[in-house]
Amino acid sequence: MPPGWLPLTFTHLDDAGRARMVDVGGKPTTVRTAVAGGRVSMKPDTLQMVIDQAAGRASGLKKGDVLGVAQIAGITAAKRASELIPLCHPLPIDSIEVDLEPQPESSSVQITARVTTASRTGVEMEALTAVSGAALTIYDMCKAVDKAMRIEEVRLLSKTGSTSGDYQADE
Repeated sequence: MPPGWLPLTFTHLDDAGRARMVDVGGKPTTVRTAVAGGRVSMKPDTLQMVIDQAAGRASGLKKGDVLGVAQIAGITAAKRASELIPLCHPLPIDSIEVDLEPQPESSSVQITARVTTASRTGVEMEALTAVSGAALTIYDMCKAVDKAMRIEEVRLLSKTGSTSGDYQADE
């Protein structure tokens, strides 16, 4: 198996193969952090509108500050991950950071979310949900001018604090 791969067992299944929420009651509480990333690719003109809107210049986007609203959407999505993802544990989140960085060279907005908790299970789902919520918000706010946008490469970049070990994605 490649480095970093776990045994091929799904922990959300009981002995009869039915879905269940994993019992984390016996796990120790540790500080856990997950970082996820993704991007929204768009036409260069659409990205320029997003950049102009964020700088307070007239842009042609009628829904407001795309990056500011997407950041709030990502934070809100992370806080509600357990309501959106079946079998995801509700967690006491200590911090959520959502960064949105326009990338003119690739005509995209890079999204990075970092979520931290002191808990018995990790916050990977919260970080991934933050990225997804921010990306969908960018799409929603820009779709009137660019329906061909693509939400791409949403993935876990790293996690720390887990009893199963740390993880760092390959570049």
